[in-house]
Amino acid sequence: MTVDAESRRALRTAAARTATTAESARGYRRDIDGLRAVAILLVVVYHVWIGRVSGGVDVFLMVSAFFLTGSFVRRMEAGRPLAIGSFLLSRFRRLMPAATTVLAATLGACWLLLPQTAWPQLWKEGWASLGYVQNWVLAVDGVDYYAHDSALASPLQHFWSLSVQGQVFVLWPLLFLVGTLVVRGTRASVTTVMGVLFGLVFAGSLAFSVWETAEQQTFAYFDTGARLWEFAAGSLLALAVPHLRINRFVRAGLGWIGLAGIVVCGMLIDVRGGFPGFLALWPILSAALVIVAGTRSKGEHPELREFGPSRMLATRPVLFLGRDAYALYLVHWPVLILWLNVRERPEASLLDGVAIIAISLVLARLVTALVEKPLRLPSGRRGSAWRNAGVILLCAALVVAVLLPWQLLTTTKAAAQQTTYADEYTGAMGGDTARDGRGIPVIPIPGDDESRWAKLDRACEGRFASEIAEVQESCTQTSNAETAKRLVVVIGDSHANEFAGALQPVAEERDWGIVMLMRPWCSLDKHDEGTEADGYCGGWQRAALDKLITIHPDAMFTIVTAAAPDSPDERVINGIDEVIDEVTAAGIPMFGVRDNPRSSIHNYYECAYNGEPCDFPLSGALAESNPAERLSARIGLIDFTPWICPQGICYTELGHVSVYLDNNHLSFPFVKTLAPALDQQLGDFLKP
Repeated sequence: MTVDAESRRALRTAAARTATTAESARGYRRDIDGLRAVAILLVVVYHVWIGRVSGGVDVFLMVSAFFLTGSFVRRMEAGRPLAIGSFLLSRFRRLMPAATTVLAATLGACWLLLPQTAWPQLWKEGWASLGYVQNWVLAVDGVDYYAHDSALASPLQHFWSLSVQGQVFVLWPLLFLVGTLVVRGTRASVTTVMGVLFGLVFAGSLAFSVWETAEQQTFAYFDTGARLWEFAAGSLLALAVPHLRINRFVRAGLGWIGLAGIVVCGMLIDVRGGFPGFLALWPILSAALVIVAGTRSKGEHPELREFGPSRMLATRPVLFLGRDAYALYLVHWPVLILWLNVRERPEASLLDGVAIIAISLVLARLVTALVEKPLRLPSGRRGSAWRNAGVILLCAALVVAVLLPWQLLTTTKAAAQQTTYADEYTGAMGGDTARDGRGIPVIPIPGDDESRWAKLDRACEGRFASEIAEVQESCTQTSNAETAKRLVVVIGDSHANEFAGALQPVAEERDWGIVMLMRPWCSLDKHDEGTEADGYCGGWQRAALDKLITIHPDAMFTIVTAAAPDSPDERVINGIDEVIDEVTAAGIPMFGVRDNPRSSIHNYYECAYNGEPCDFPLSGALAESNPAERLSARIGLIDFTPWICPQGICYTELGHVSVYLDNNHLSFPFVKTLAPALDQQLGDFLKP
């Protein structure tokens, strides 16, 4: 070998060592960028074709904490100020340009492509996504993330993970601030102090996650508290990696096991029924093995051959995908959902999926090249606080410029139309005048939440209040309940709440006060002991009936039949005879209301508002005769079926009013028009 050749080789070796040292100093790892690429590819493929959750998002959450922790630990060890304010501004400047561009574009596409009935939820989710609280909106709404067909999924649902991540980016610096104070006060090492703090977060959050997942999995999926342990795992790994000394062949084996675990996670685990509890340890531990596999031991020569997955993950094709990973995550979900909505398909075919992924890749490249990269700060730099704040405000303004006009124009126009045609909204008393060609808008208008459900004046107070929390939470009353000539109690689930909409006008006419004991999903239907339904409803039913007896009203109203979705298999609710015996023995007259038809397939409100032909025959929706007729000698019966389904046809719209609110609840504007029908059936009962 010539001297020149030896010199060139020495220079290459030195350069490799220098590059490795520089990358380590910055905390940069090419293989982890490749890991992100694999994770996002799995997310996209699983969403588009498999209809399951891959665990790739969990890998993203863990890796983000890994890098974040490394950055702050280096500052703490160097004695540099944490500068939390500048960190937050620089971090959100990095996150928001791509996110808000995609958010604004998605909202604009939804405005053009989706029906108006979907708009109110999109407004709510749009504001929530901008404010990094989308996960809480989805948790409270009980959205099922996995049911991503066009009828159920929102194009903005995937912003939940960005919201969780954004919240952690605010919380984590505060933990480092606490750690800094402890280090100064105890002289303990940074690694020890932060290891204890993150260990406590990991253990507490994981225990909470396991419990909440078992109790309420849908809520837990979006709950930040149930996700903190995944971030804490990344932080603990970042603290441990500099101290690991593992044989490179062992590391290689662990890395391939980890990569395989990430790839097959969604295939082998019931993510839908178990995440983010202990099952989420699978992708987290798998990602940890891949990261450990790419960590060289101290003193290990940089030119030693790498046998683990790190070498493959750091190749150009993988990194090419990795550079657009963030943008690809942002764009693929709205492209998928809007594609399915436009083509009216519940899932993507093979060719659909190819087109969706191709479009997503192109859009991701454009977002990265035209938006994210030009506004990105150089690695390790936080930039000017004023400039960062300006970028953040401009990003927010972009979304506001779409959301605000859309929402204001729509609600203002709908309210004006509702006032103009007020006399036309006859509902049940107007016959089948829905599709008369006059273009009168249907009510309730989308987004008019105040007129969706019957509501009484206030929470129960005085003698109507209960010391049992579950009962008190479910109890409301009219303001005249204590002073009215007569008092009636409505008890049951959301269908009992519907009935209160017809009762209120009658009560006002007859000078009645109303107390309502209503808990969602809990009619007086008796459930088998030990079942989830019994656990949720059983105690409340007993306590609510006890409260009813204590109040001793002049009458009680409840739903006494249960309609079966899309079926004539209507039945009397279980245990109603025992309830009748108890209530009538206490000297309280009882009225039983027949349930309304329902469906498991159609959203009848969307049918009505969009003018779709979803009317259906009564014969296929309820029993031929009221199954509660056998109770007529003991209680009064209320049956609205002739007004809901005149001439044997159940209309989705009557008198320019939507009969339904969704697939099984009657709308409040329609139920109010049933008041004359209720007054007729009550006759002279308790008239002044």
